[in-house]
Amino acid sequence: MNLAYIPSPSTGVIDLGPIPLRGYAFCIIIGVFVAVWFGNKRWVARGGRAGTVADIAVWAVPFGLVGGRLYHVITDYQLYFSDGENWVDAFKIWQGGLGIWGAIALGAVGAWIGCRRRGIPLPAWADALAPGIALAQACGRWGNWFNQELYGRATDVPWAVKISEGPNRVAGTYHPTFLYESLWCIGVALLVIWADRRFKLGHGRAFALYVAAYCAGRAWIEYMRVDEAHHILGLRLNVWTALIMFVLAVVYIVISAKVRPGREEIVEPGASETPEAKDGEAAEDTESGEAEDGDTESADAKPAEAEADGEADQDASKTNGEAETAKG
Repeated sequence: MNLAYIPSPSTGVIDLGPIPLRGYAFCIIIGVFVAVWFGNKRWVARGGRAGTVADIAVWAVPFGLVGGRLYHVITDYQLYFSDGENWVDAFKIWQGGLGIWGAIALGAVGAWIGCRRRGIPLPAWADALAPGIALAQACGRWGNWFNQELYGRATDVPWAVKISEGPNRVAGTYHPTFLYESLWCIGVALLVIWADRRFKLGHGRAFALYVAAYCAGRAWIEYMRVDEAHHILGLRLNVWTALIMFVLAVVYIVISAKVRPGREEIVEPGASETPEAKDGEAAEDTESGEAEDGDTESADAKPAEAEADGEADQDASKTNGEAETAKG
């Protein structure tokens, strides 16, 4: 008997009056806010304007949600288009089902549109956002806990998650793969932050490192899952996807480092002026102003000195005249 386990919520929905607050959607929303907030801090530190990340996210997030849902529906089409299934459920995103691969792919298209409109290089923006995306995934995975889905094999470890009886699931305690992936994503974010500070990653290499590190973890976590999935040569489809994306990301890092070493010096046109430079210009303006004031005072003093010299000459002339008259 398992005496210690992680309990699952009795329901994934909390009714706030007439508005249902779904745990899955709530976790996704929190993840988006975390990604934009942290990405904005990194973007400003790179020399960009505050708010630019959010402006581009307005394009990237909707595209990402659509892409994530499309990937899930296409790769798990049997859940919606098999006999006895209702195809309308394919649109019920709140019930779970977002493929990170599709979300990143189509989200990148939306980000490209936003970056192009702002005249910003997409790789630099992606580098700034990379750790935030990993943290967003760490938050979003807890949506699977609310929906009691995507768990691993049965186990009696103290951190097992307890799943209740329901459609397409059997009551018991299972490996909490949502927790494993959440913790792995936090580790990925920390890795990217450290590597970016240590090696000054640029031109999309920080983002590629995030992709490679995430895929390395996703491969073994995916292997633990027991939910229905398509298999190719004995491996789940998502395992193959993770392996392929890992190789592509590593190849990109190697080639990019040789072709475009270093990192971008200017990431957003017109936003490269640093506060220190502004302070220096202000100091120069102040010094120039003081110098001009000094010149004005000198100019004002010159007529006064000239008048004094003139009066002194007149007094000297009068004295000399009186002296000559006395002699005569």
